[in-house]
Amino acid sequence: MKVALIDNGSLEPAAHEGLRAAAAAIGDLAGIRVEAVSWKHSDRIAQGGPPWTLAPWIRARLSEGDRDFLFIPFFISPQGAIGSALRGDLEGLAGGAGGFGFSFTRGLADGGALAAVVADRVREAVEAGGLLRPAAIVVDHGGPSRASAAVRDAVAGSVRELLGDSVRLVAAASMEAPDGPEFDFSRPLLRDALSSPGLDSGDVLIAPLFLLPGRHAGPEGDLARIARAAQRRAPGLRCHFAGLVGSHPSAIGALSGAVVEALALGAHP
Repeated sequence: MKVALIDNGSLEPAAHEGLRAAAAAIGDLAGIRVEAVSWKHSDRIAQGGPPWTLAPWIRARLSEGDRDFLFIPFFISPQGAIGSALRGDLEGLAGGAGGFGFSFTRGLADGGALAAVVADRVREAVEAGGLLRPAAIVVDHGGPSRASAAVRDAVAGSVRELLGDSVRLVAAASMEAPDGPEFDFSRPLLRDALSSPGLDSGDVLIAPLFLLPGRHAGPEGDLARIARAAQRRAPGLRCHFAGLVGSHPSAIGALSGAVVEALALGAHP
């Protein structure tokens, strides 16, 4: 059985470097080899040679005689739109290759690990910035999936309980959302949250529900751009950022435990 840590993919070299580092760390803890594979996009990264994306990686492993695969989902919500589409692609690849077996471990949103990691990232940022009871916004990508929005809201609620009086409030928001009232569950958008009472002045700590740096997260990403625009609109607003989720030791530990659990239930590398 081949084991792979799989993410959505990115054109940013730093994102795939982070995926490789996480795969190596998870494998070290679990005592097995874990490969880094992106669903798509990353094969266009020229730096350091093109990374593996799903279809070429599967075909290469099949050519070596492998027929069973265990995937570790490196997504905030594997039950969302991305997870469903990924499973569909795997089923299509299996049908075209005469069949192979694949399964997924549990993800970070299972078992409470995600909220604990986000709360710890907020604590780190509060201490590093010398902040006194800032407001916090847990922000995800946003999209058409109710399951993903439910994960965001649940994480924000748990973070609120974990942080207690160290923050003045905890809100949830999305970076973007599809048009139409049927997608109101993905709102409020971050730009709107930063204009709302209690979040439009003073120290506001943005806690990204993002695993790796890339086009959206990071110093020059979309989240930072939205925060800078909000500060221009409200000069009394001071936005700060908590660290990303994917490199946190507890995230690595939770995913390593998920691999060990999956293998113990019947899979053997």
